[in-house]
Amino acid sequence: MSGQRELGNFLQTRRAQLRPQDVGLPDYGDRRRVPGLRREELALLAGVSSSYYTRLEQGQSLGASPEVLDAIARALHLDEAERRHLHDLADSSKRRTVVHRPPTEHVDASLLGLLEALGEVPALVSGRRGDVLAWNRMGHALFASHIDPAGPADPARRPNLTRLVFLDPHVRALYADWPAKARAVVENLRMTAGRHPDDALLVSLVGELAVRSEEFAAMWADHGVSPCDSAVYEMRHPLVGSLTVRQQSLRPPQDEERHVVLAVAEPGSPSQAALGLLARATAPPTRATWPPARRERPADHA
Repeated sequence: MSGQRELGNFLQTRRAQLRPQDVGLPDYGDRRRVPGLRREELALLAGVSSSYYTRLEQGQSLGASPEVLDAIARALHLDEAERRHLHDLADSSKRRTVVHRPPTEHVDASLLGLLEALGEVPALVSGRRGDVLAWNRMGHALFASHIDPAGPADPARRPNLTRLVFLDPHVRALYADWPAKARAVVENLRMTAGRHPDDALLVSLVGELAVRSEEFAAMWADHGVSPCDSAVYEMRHPLVGSLTVRQQSLRPPQDEERHVVLAVAEPGSPSQAALGLLARATAPPTRATWPPARRERPADHA
């Protein structure tokens, strides 16, 4: 992921989405040959020269100051997440990106204890790229009951949330408004890619999904960015039917890489009753350790 190219593409897509009337400029109708604002119009709004902005969009100017970037963000009407993403892309464009394989992600005992303490609240721990690092029994039951619950314990088999949303028909069918969920995970992944352009596993994931899913490729090309902090989704679970939950993402203190995803229903609602039914339907017949231990293959005998 070239930082210069990503910066230019982000600026172009955001400029194309702004109409002249959005920023108080005259609209010449059919005489306007480009979608959205012209480069010189955006440069005027940001208080920079047209030639400078053109070089920035073309990846030929690598020294944009934070003040200039903030002026461009205001001219483009970027929200806070988009502004941070613009700064991330500009920072990465200033240095040569060397893609490398990051270390294996782990979950510490405190997060595992938190999952256990949440009891019947569906919860999971997601890593930088959306890999499921751990989940409690209800998290597995709600989000992906059809796959091996011990998967997160093995780094080589960990389910990935973005891959599940786009490539797994069971997970796709969980969401009544699948496009909204899909766009949310793509826009969150875009923010991560801006912060970590050197992550080889992230580059590989994006490449895989772009090839295997035309819908992912189209959403990725939009360059939308937004954190998956909180959203309400109607889910259609195969065991308990329709329920509406708020999926809330919480980051542990001083930890930008992992976050805890909770699914919470309105107290006293039919959706809360459905979660209770799911808890009873998936409860083990006897007290068991969670998460289940990996099954060891029997040793070969001579």
